[in-house]
Amino acid sequence: MSLKSRLSDLAASFADEVIAALQGASLHELIGNEAGGGSSNGRQSRVVNRQSAAAVPTAQAKPARTPGRLPRRSPDEIAKALDRMVSLLKKHKDGLRAEEIRANLGMEPKEMPRILKEGVSTKKLSSKGQKRATTYFAK
Repeated sequence: MSLKSRLSDLAASFADEVIAALQGASLHELIGNEAGGGSSNGRQSRVVNRQSAAAVPTAQAKPARTPGRLPRRSPDEIAKALDRMVSLLKKHKDGLRAEEIRANLGMEPKEMPRILKEGVSTKKLSSKGQKRATTYFAK
């Protein structure tokens, strides 16, 4: 048997085994992370090599961000975050943009919209401007 025909036979048997394994797997296994399918929202997750990331020195280390949804926050947690935001804005009479508030309070971008909306609706905060140029003020 020649090398070429042997490799062809091995490739065919490998393909048959892969197909048999896929046919025997459940849908949950095919979609789930243990099969390397990524998250359920269709996006691929990034794998970070922590050793190589730690070996490269950076000028400023960014906080670790976790992909996906935030854990559900209670009304008390939202109220505490809003109070922190109001006290920060009282120190800045000219107001701050959402990005500046987030940087000062060390929050994630995903946390901000709910708290800002709550503050404006309860009239603890006022806003001026549109989209990213919106400036928030404490009342």
